[in-house]
Amino acid sequence: MAEKAATNGEAITSLTLGILSIIIPFIGLFLGIIGVVVSRKATKQIVKTNEDGRGLATSGLICSVVGILMQLFMVMGYKRNQ
Repeated sequence: MAEKAATNGEAITSLTLGILSIIIPFIGLFLGIIGVVVSRKATKQIVKTNEDGRGLATSGLICSVVGILMQLFMVMGYKRNQ
């Protein structure tokens, strides 16, 4: 019977940070930046160690980038209304 590879913990962390960067206003900008860094690190670890979680790391990267863009537009809109 084949053993199931473990899921990379940093991939799960990157997805969590990406989702939080979309949901939490203003702080989400920093969470998104951290999420991008963690997802890139997780992808490199997954390639090196042959763990599962590549899809989670990719989803975390996408959510983090979307969260960063949303937060930037929100901050620009907030500054414009001042």
